[in-house]
Amino acid sequence: MKPLTDKHLSILRRHMVELISVHADLLEVEIGKPSLDDRVLAAMQRVPRHLFVPPSLATHAYQDSALPIGFDKTISQPFICALMTDLLKPSDVDVVLEIGTGLGYQTAILAELTSWVWTVEIVEEFSSRAEALLNQLGYSNVGCRVGDGSRGWIEHGPYDKILLAAAPEQVPPHLVEQLKPGGRMVLPVGPAMISGSRS
Repeated sequence: MKPLTDKHLSILRRHMVELISVHADLLEVEIGKPSLDDRVLAAMQRVPRHLFVPPSLATHAYQDSALPIGFDKTISQPFICALMTDLLKPSDVDVVLEIGTGLGYQTAILAELTSWVWTVEIVEEFSSRAEALLNQLGYSNVGCRVGDGSRGWIEHGPYDKILLAAAPEQVPPHLVEQLKPGGRMVLPVGPAMISGSRS
């Protein structure tokens, strides 16, 4: 089989965004609206997801599924990435803190939509690869750091928005402290938080 060309990848990326739109429509009741923000969908159309996965998985990059990236971590399903970004309500003047850079795909989406993204990743190999790729792609509004994301990045706060890639057992208090009054934080909810909210 011939290798995928940029034209093929662009078509697959467009189909991925169309599928995200279908999922959003089908989940209108659950997410509270029939569609996601057009700016978010446009950003997902621009960012080359195939560059943010291991090369062996590039042909699967535009499927609506999570993919393994190493160290028992995954790159999120595109629909989840789009939904979390939509829930964050990013604006072009926002300064955002991202916890869990991974290989930088969500970071790139945020960089397309905001003024600046500060991103923290605990796995050094991920952080260095993401930083190199984001620089290569021309994202000059991103700062990367290796560290414990639960402690945030106090030097650049407070932040307009904070996004966490993985579900913590509880919302890290350091992150709440680094969020501006009236700011917004989006994170997956883990089992411990769900059971804790019922007690």
